[in-house]
Amino acid sequence: NPQHQFKTIHIAGTNGKGSSSHLLAAILQSAGYKTGLYTSPHLKNFTERIKIDGQEIAEDFVTAFVNEHQNLFKTVQPSFFEMTVAMAFKYFEQQQVDVAVIEVGLGGRLDSTNIITPEVCLITNISMDHQALLGDTLLKIAAEKAGIIKPNIPVVISESQPELVDFFKQYAHDKNAPIFFADQQFEIKNPKTENGFLYLDIYENGRLIFEKLPSELTGNYQLKNILGVLVIGKQLNSLGFAILSTHIQQGLGQAVALTQLKGRWQTLQKNPLVICDVAHNEAGIANIVSQLFSIHFNQLHWVLGVVSDKDIDKILALLPLNAYYYYCQAQIPRALDVHVLYQKATAKGLKGEIVKDVKQALQTAISNAHPDDLIMVGGSTFTVAEVV
Repeated sequence: NPQHQFKTIHIAGTNGKGSSSHLLAAILQSAGYKTGLYTSPHLKNFTERIKIDGQEIAEDFVTAFVNEHQNLFKTVQPSFFEMTVAMAFKYFEQQQVDVAVIEVGLGGRLDSTNIITPEVCLITNISMDHQALLGDTLLKIAAEKAGIIKPNIPVVISESQPELVDFFKQYAHDKNAPIFFADQQFEIKNPKTENGFLYLDIYENGRLIFEKLPSELTGNYQLKNILGVLVIGKQLNSLGFAILSTHIQQGLGQAVALTQLKGRWQTLQKNPLVICDVAHNEAGIANIVSQLFSIHFNQLHWVLGVVSDKDIDKILALLPLNAYYYYCQAQIPRALDVHVLYQKATAKGLKGEIVKDVKQALQTAISNAHPDDLIMVGGSTFTVAEVV
C-alpha cells in the first residue's frame, strides 16, 4: 500500500480532468511542494504518465518495476492501467513526494486509482462519453464519477450542471462530505487572450481577488477548470497547506513549463496558424468549435482522425460545414478506419479528402493553406500525439 505514504488529491470528470490535474500540480510545485502527477493517456512516451515536479519517471525505474513484479503480474493478471497505477504509487513513495495529484483513468467508482484516501477530490464536469461502460445518461455517468467521493473528505465540483446539482448534494450528504460548487463561489470576468496567455479577473463572492490573472493554458474550456482548481487551493489551505496568491499566479502562468503539458489548445506554428487539441467527445468538440469562431481567419482546414468507440455521428454533426477536412487514421488499433470516417463525414455534408497518415495530412493542409488560414488538428488524443 504505497499510496498511504503520501498525501493525494483525486480528480475525475469527463472533460477537463487532465488540464485541471496539471494546473493544480503547477500551483503545488510553485508553492514548494514535491509534487507527483499521475495522468493518462500519454501522447508520446509512456513515462509522461508519471511525473514528479514536471520530470518524467526514469525509464530504469519502469523496467526494474516490471522485472521485479513479473511473477505477480502473471498470477494476478492486472490490466495495463492497473500495473501503471501501482507503478506510480510505488515511485511516489520511493521518491518521497509531499503530495500527488491523481487523475482517474475512467469513471471513478471502479477505477483502480480509487484506492486512495485523498485530502480533497475534484469532479470537473459530466458529459456523454464511454457510455458503454459508464451508462447512457448523464445521471448514470455522474454516479460513476461520484464514486471517488469519500466519507468526510471535501469534494469540489467545477461546474454546476442544473440536472446534476441535487444528485451531487445528496451523494455528498450521504457520505458526510463537504461539497463546494466552484462556479457558485468564484466568478470570472473579462477573459482576454493576449500574447499567448489567457488573462482573467477573478471575483470571490463579488469581490475582486485577482486582476489579470495569467493562464498559460488558453482554451475557453479552461475557464471552468481554473475555477475548480482555485477552490481546491482554498480547501488545501484550510487543511494545512500553504498556497499563496503568488503561487497561484506562477502555477497558472507557467503551467506548461512546470508540468510539460501538451495538446491543450497548443499552437504548433504560425502563418498559417496551426492549433491542436485533444478534445475527443461531444462536449469537448463543441468547445473547440466555439473557440475557433472567436478567432479571425480566412479559411478553416481540419486534420481529423477519431477513434472507433465514440459517437462519431454526433461529433461530425458539430463540425463546421465551411471547413475543408483531411481525414486521417492514427497508428493505433482503436482508430476508426479512415474510409469509414470519410463516408460518414461526406454523408453529413463535410468536404475533404483522405490522407491516411496523420503527419502527411498536416503537411498537406499546410501546403494548401494561405498564411491567414487556420489549421486545426484534432478529433482524438491519438491524432494529436502524432504531431506534437
